[in-house]
Amino acid sequence: MTELAEVEEKGDIKEVEEETKKRVVIPEICTYNNEESTGSIIEIILPGVEKDTIKLKMNTDNLIVYGESDSINYGAIYQLCCPVDPEKAKSTYKNGLLKIEVPYIDTLKDTIDVKIE
Repeated sequence: MTELAEVEEKGDIKEVEEETKKRVVIPEICTYNNEESTGSIIEIILPGVEKDTIKLKMNTDNLIVYGESDSINYGAIYQLCCPVDPEKAKSTYKNGLLKIEVPYIDTLKDTIDVKIE
């Protein structure tokens, strides 16, 4: 999509500058358990995106991703199915595929026995 950005008159000649606007797209995502079912593997498709333009943030319940190619701005916030430990997350990016491996939080980790009277 192009839009007329500026028109300057120089004698009888008009100079026209066109500004190209980038499309905003929600990237495709696929999530699944690792082989031991102790964590999640998250794959996000970001075609044409350079690694240094990717911004990835996580907390225990959400994943936020942004990336930019020549013609597209990718961005989305995804809610995760299970609480994860974002401090132990590992990610790689290759050929347009961002892959994140993150362990689940053990929901029974901080539980205590409660005396029943």
